Amino acid sequence: MAATDEQILVIPAARLDAVGRFTGFRPFDEATLHALLDPAYLSYRPRRAMETDPSFKQLIPYVVLKSGTQVFHYTRGKAGTEARLRALGSIGIGGHINDVDGAATAAAYEAGMRRELAEEVNVESPANERGLGFIYDPSTPVGEVHLGIVHLFELESPRAWPREDALADAGFVEIAEIRANRGRYETWSQLVLEALKDGRSV
Repeated sequence: MAATDEQILVIPAARLDAVGRFTGFRPFDEATLHALLDPAYLSYRPRRAMETDPSFKQLIPYVVLKSGTQVFHYTRGKAGTEARLRALGSIGIGGHINDVDGAATAAAYEAGMRRELAEEVNVESPANERGLGFIYDPSTPVGEVHLGIVHLFELESPRAWPREDALADAGFVEIAEIRANRGRYETWSQLVLEALKDGRSV
């Protein structure tokens, strides 16, 4: 099946209004997460149609791997499915939740987040996981139809490697260095950088 024929997890745009529409980065809170993942509003719809339909928002897990003052980053290579983001740096790992992850529920979202992470990166370090925030940037065609849920994995050691060719030049780098070159990174990564501190806690 072509990527554009996937059945992907979405919510109506009106649901974003219900939780309080925002632009940019919004700090994490459980109430917003539960509202976004309420199964009464979740559905799977064809990716081809959703990519150009802002009346729905595609829910995208965006996993950040952090170890001390370093964060995992990569450049989106030619093998990536989203042509509009190729050649840009990223500190987020993730992708669409689709119907292989189960019925349209919070459990499917969680399963899809972990599936995407396992497909893209091999993590060989114990980690503490927590929600970091939400991203919505309607200023671009890509951002207008996607809503990011940011997950922070704080690794005990910087041991993670890419599994896919789409993740080029991957590895851990100092957060301060990424900030100094933030213009080379996709918008979502730039927004998340504002929420990351250079130390061991956020």
